[in-house]
Amino acid sequence: MSNSLMSTYMPLPVEFKGGQGATLTDTNGTEYLDAIAGIAVCSLGHAHPEVADALADQARTLIHTSNLYQITHQKELGEKLCALSGMDKVFFSNSGAEANEAAIKLARLYGKSIGVERASIIVMEGSFHGRTLATLSATGSRKVQAGFSPLVEGFARVPYNDIDAIKKTAENNSDVVAVLVEPVQGEGGVVVPDDDYLAQIRQICDENNWLMMLDEIQTGMCRTGKWFAHQHTSANSQIDVKPDVMTLAKALGNGVPIGACLAAGKAKDIFSPGTHGSTFGGNPLATRAGLTVVNIMVKEKLCDAAADMGKYIVDSFKQELADVDAVTDIRGHGMMIGIELDKDCGELVKQALDKQLLINVTAGKTIRLLPPLIITKEQADKIINTLVSLIKSF
Repeated sequence: MSNSLMSTYMPLPVEFKGGQGATLTDTNGTEYLDAIAGIAVCSLGHAHPEVADALADQARTLIHTSNLYQITHQKELGEKLCALSGMDKVFFSNSGAEANEAAIKLARLYGKSIGVERASIIVMEGSFHGRTLATLSATGSRKVQAGFSPLVEGFARVPYNDIDAIKKTAENNSDVVAVLVEPVQGEGGVVVPDDDYLAQIRQICDENNWLMMLDEIQTGMCRTGKWFAHQHTSANSQIDVKPDVMTLAKALGNGVPIGACLAAGKAKDIFSPGTHGSTFGGNPLATRAGLTVVNIMVKEKLCDAAADMGKYIVDSFKQELADVDAVTDIRGHGMMIGIELDKDCGELVKQALDKQLLINVTAGKTIRLLPPLIITKEQADKIINTLVSLIKSF
C-alpha cells in the first residue's frame, strides 16, 4: 500500500490494533508494555471502560454544537479544574500547542493593558511549547525552529534553572510582561530544576508586575505525584507559587484531543468576546472525556499512586544501575522519569521494542519514561528489568 501521509514522523515498524490498561496489541497479536503512554497522554491506560462508556454515550447524544451556545460539560469541567488548581477561569482548546497560543495571546493583551506596546515573554533554553509558529518560536530548540524563520518576535530566552539570568533580563528589558516556563522540562530531557526555582520566579513576577505562566501540558494531571507539578513547590515553600496562567492538555482527555488555558487574578478577565476562540475547543465530546478522566483520577487517588510508584521505579533504577558509569543521572518527579546516559542512545528505542517494551529517548541521550499511572508493580518490574538489561548491554 502506498503511503499518502506527509513525512512529519518516522514511525517505528509496528502498528497497534488494540489496547488494555498498560498494554498494547499489534496487528500480529503481540503484546507490548507501554511505558510512554502516548507521550504522557493515556494516564488511565488504554480502553479504560468508564472513559469508553462515557464517549460512547456522548457520541450517541451530542458531539458538537460550537461555542456559540452554552455547553454543560464544559462548564462542569472548568469548575473542577479551577477547584483543583485554585485558578479562576478556563479556555478550552484542542491541544497543548493551542493552549500555549492562548497563553501567549493573554500575555500580549496584558502587556497592552499596562502600556507595553511590544510585549516580550521570557522563555527558557531547552523548552518545548508546541509546533505552531508562535509556540515553536517560544520553544528553546533550534532543531524545532529550523527552516521556519522569520520566527514570531517577542521572546527573550534565558537558560533553564537560572534565576540570575531572569533577573538580568528584568533589568535590561523593559518590555517583558511574563515568564513562560515548564515546572519540569519534558522534551528537554526530563530536567528537574532546583526546589526553589518556581518560588523565585513567582517572586520576580510579583516584583515586576509580570504574569507567571506555567506550561503543565506534560507535567499536569497527577503525572508528577501532584495534580500540577508546581504544587510540589507550594507544599515545600512558604510561597504560594500559583501561576497567573497555566496550560494543560495531554492526560486531560486520555487520548481525546483537548487542551486548557487557565487564568487567575489579574489574568482572568483579559480575554473578552472576539479576542480568542475555537470552533472545536471544549465541545461536548471532549469535555465529557475530560470530566470523566478527572473524576476517575480523584476516585482512584492517582496522584498518590504516581508518587509512590514513581519513587519505587526511580529507587530501583538507582540501585540496579549504580555500577554503570555510562549512566550519568536518574531523575524525575512521580511517573515522569529520565535516565541520562553519557552518549546518544536513540537506538535503545528499537531494542526495547524488540523486547515488547515501548519507551522514548529525548534530548538525544535521555531515556524518558511516562507510563500509565495505573501500572501494577509487576509491570513496573518488567520495565525496570528490561531496561536495566538493555542499558548494561548498550
